[in-house]
Amino acid sequence: MKGLGRSQAPASDRDGVPATLAQPGAVGFWLAVLLTGVATGISAAALMRLLEVVQHLAWPGPGTLLDAAARAGAWRHILVLLGAGAITGAGQFVLGRLSSGNSIDITAAIWFSAGRLQRLRTLGSAVLSIVIVGMGASLGREGAPKHAGAVIADALSDRGRLSDEQRRLLVACGAGAGMAAAYGVPLGGALFALEVLRGVLSLRLVLPALMASLIATAVSWMVLPDAPTYPIPDYPSSVSMVIWALLVGPVAGLVSVGFVRVIAWANRNKPTGWRRLLAPALALGLLGLVSIWFPQLLGNGEDIVELVLTDQIPFALLLALLALKPAATVLCLGSGAPGGLFTPTLAMGALLGGALGHAWSWFAPGVPAGASAVVGAAAVLAATTQGPISAVVLMMELTGRPRSLIVPLMLAVVIATLVSRTIEPRSIYEARLTDEEVAARLKAREPSRH
Repeated sequence: MKGLGRSQAPASDRDGVPATLAQPGAVGFWLAVLLTGVATGISAAALMRLLEVVQHLAWPGPGTLLDAAARAGAWRHILVLLGAGAITGAGQFVLGRLSSGNSIDITAAIWFSAGRLQRLRTLGSAVLSIVIVGMGASLGREGAPKHAGAVIADALSDRGRLSDEQRRLLVACGAGAGMAAAYGVPLGGALFALEVLRGVLSLRLVLPALMASLIATAVSWMVLPDAPTYPIPDYPSSVSMVIWALLVGPVAGLVSVGFVRVIAWANRNKPTGWRRLLAPALALGLLGLVSIWFPQLLGNGEDIVELVLTDQIPFALLLALLALKPAATVLCLGSGAPGGLFTPTLAMGALLGGALGHAWSWFAPGVPAGASAVVGAAAVLAATTQGPISAVVLMMELTGRPRSLIVPLMLAVVIATLVSRTIEPRSIYEARLTDEEVAARLKAREPSRH
């Protein structure tokens, strides 16, 4: 870790874990963990409620965003998305002036600035992302609570005068807690914070991450529903399913490599100068036009995932959405719109798994396409995030099915991650870093892979 931050990190053990967590003064750190969990749970619940309000105003009527968009007229599709683009351009222009020299990207902040963030700009970007996702931008909603949790942790680190290593860990815990609270996945959120954002799994790190995510989730459940995000049938496993997982793992890995590289390209080519005002309106307006025929493209993809995991999308539409949904996400991201990538990636994996499952059923009947979608979603999520453990746990918590598909799911996850890591070692979050930052992070992370 030496040389990555702006200041010298304190002594660490041989795993790169901060030794300061067990030393005198650690009481202040644990108090910060507790407060981070509480505040992040409150902020995540508030942001999710804001998302619902914006969505209802933009797409009125009962049911989901997909239901409302399917009923809406063509002009509403175009005007709402043009409005989202205009809000994005104006918001990014204002936020661009709120610069204090630190990063607003959580991954970059943790690795290269000891977790220090541009707090006001980061919070503003979080609120902006919630607004435009509610209006239909094809990006993830989890980016907002993640950033809110990270900002809370950063502020508490200053308040408690924590060391740089403690701040790094607390910011990662805050981001994971935000994700945990938004989706009701306390264990998955904690593992995501460490495996994907922090890059280290160790008992000294797991305990504070678990504490922050557990508290944040419990607090958010006072407002948000305590139920699986994607309730699915109890799909049975089978020999045919295991064989299918062996075949789909490499495909998921290769698709993930392509998606990570396209995200990296889109991030490098974001508009600058006056184009930052115009590009979002053009991109989101185009999305609104296409959504007249494909309303499934709107929003973060949660509705798509739910339908695919329960096998409610015809094969032809699966193939169309498999091409269009990732393209819509890249279009939005490349225009400069802020937002997350978790659910869009999950949707791409579910669509891939569902499509391949349908094809497999022609040769080996008996494998439910919905079960194939679950396995595909986990495999692509693991391969794009370079977080196989957190991906498996997240799928279990999101679906509420802990065992029925565990063997084929883990098999596909392991193979997909090995394939993607061999070809493209960056995760989808590292794809947003500069080339120099990526090289430094991969060099520092190398020992933890063996």
